[in-house]
Amino acid sequence: MEQPIRLKDNGQINVVLNTVKRGEVSPNPSIETVKQPKHELLIEIEDQLRHLIGMEEIKKMIHEIYAWIFINKKREEVNLKAEKQVLHMLFKGNPGTGKTTVARIIGQLFLKMGVLSKGHLIEAERADLVGEYIGHTAQKTRDLVKKANGGILFIDEAYSLGRGGEKDFGKEAIDTLVKHMEDKHGDFVLILAGYSSEMDYFLSLNPGLKSRFPFILEFKDYSVKELLDISKKMFVDREYILSREAEYRLRDFIQKAKLENRAHFSNGRFVRNIVEKSIRTQATRLVSETEFNREILMRIEEKDLFTSDKIDSIN
Repeated sequence: MEQPIRLKDNGQINVVLNTVKRGEVSPNPSIETVKQPKHELLIEIEDQLRHLIGMEEIKKMIHEIYAWIFINKKREEVNLKAEKQVLHMLFKGNPGTGKTTVARIIGQLFLKMGVLSKGHLIEAERADLVGEYIGHTAQKTRDLVKKANGGILFIDEAYSLGRGGEKDFGKEAIDTLVKHMEDKHGDFVLILAGYSSEMDYFLSLNPGLKSRFPFILEFKDYSVKELLDISKKMFVDREYILSREAEYRLRDFIQKAKLENRAHFSNGRFVRNIVEKSIRTQATRLVSETEFNREILMRIEEKDLFTSDKIDSIN
């Protein structure tokens, strides 16, 4: 019989109904049920990333970083061991592939997740770290790290720090950065960026350097279609439209530029320069007109775009 019968002191029979069906396991009251979070922050960040064309692998990695931080926090809440969160990163890729933009988004993600207190981005290059005499470089580097406290220190063309050999002060900058990466990993995040091949060589100069960057993100060159989509989005954001002939001309121009500058093609930076120059060219063409309407002011014609002999000047 599934319903236990209990006899009260006054002789009455009390039937206790058992709500657990045969074959079911009674829930353990000691285990707290946790509702599935809505992840509003992840939705917000992914919405920002959705506006970035391409970079699918980068977007997956950011999702992975979010999940790792989130679950670590949940483990801490129930007194489970959580991994030490070292979040220094290395970005590899050609110019104009979105490295700085992604760094800013990551800074805001870490701020809102409580990993960083400010989430700001300090951009630097070799000249900002390397001094002119012994001891000067270490001080300049420490000052930069101090400015980056609570945020991200983003060093572009970081491989240039290792080009001068043993007597170059760039090595002193690297050593100082490595020390602060260990001592202050909870106060700031270091992101080193540069061309893929040069960054690989840079890491080989210091055997212990690569292991200090748990996240290495590869920013691939955009395809012709992606670059065309980026340029069209730039025009739309500025409230311009391309004529059909202009769009065809732009696609052919981008394809030719990628072939001729395969090694150091500047990707998004290249098409941004095209967009800005074509807008100025259109303005020059229209300034002599006497009548204007919305369509005329928005329309970019084929003749407003660069000719193929000017590729080097754009890239």
